[in-house]
Amino acid sequence: MSRRSGILEFAVLGLLRESPMHGYELRKRLNTSLGVFRAFSYGSLYPCLKTLVANGWLIEESGGAQEDASAAPLTGRRAKIVYRLTAEGKEHFEELLSQTGPDAYEDETFAARFAFFGQTSRDVRMRVLEGRRSRLEERLEKMRASLARTRERLDDYTLELQRHGMESVEREVRWLNELIESERAGRDLKGPTHGEPPRDTTEGAPGVLPRPGGDPGPDTPGDTAT
Repeated sequence: MSRRSGILEFAVLGLLRESPMHGYELRKRLNTSLGVFRAFSYGSLYPCLKTLVANGWLIEESGGAQEDASAAPLTGRRAKIVYRLTAEGKEHFEELLSQTGPDAYEDETFAARFAFFGQTSRDVRMRVLEGRRSRLEERLEKMRASLARTRERLDDYTLELQRHGMESVEREVRWLNELIESERAGRDLKGPTHGEPPRDTTEGAPGVLPRPGGDPGPDTPGDTAT
């Protein structure tokens, strides 16, 4: 399994732990509530769901809404499929939530893990946050050393881009320091200050998933039947 596939499976399991949903609802939640997934191609969502069903972590149920039952004979469309987390799926998701190794705080995975911190125990949150901070501090040290070595050879625009990258990392480190302080003090996070990682529109910036496949709009064909 690729890392990106693993992130998507993790997010789907986490959302379905909250409540059963059909595919279109999942797609909307991934795009709106979990904005870090705007970069994912939604053509990968349904293969992901099929894999989770095959693993026994989800089950498929026919949509129970009355409008689905009445609309199907008239429109020829089948009722929407609702995906529900199984007991095995919940156990698997909780196992994923407990992991605190490097995969929990790398650039591609940290934002997804952070999105489910409300379902994560405090000690695990602390280890993930501290791991992320340590990784960024190492990166920042290397960036400063590189800039010191190459400053004289860089033109003004390249130098400004290097500074922008450093400032982005420094900003995330400050944000992580605030979160870690709050966790140690046992405070719940309130308000927009701590609500989400600092965002940087620079491709590949810390905490931002890369965008190889673009951002499909909300009316991508093929979702009405699922």
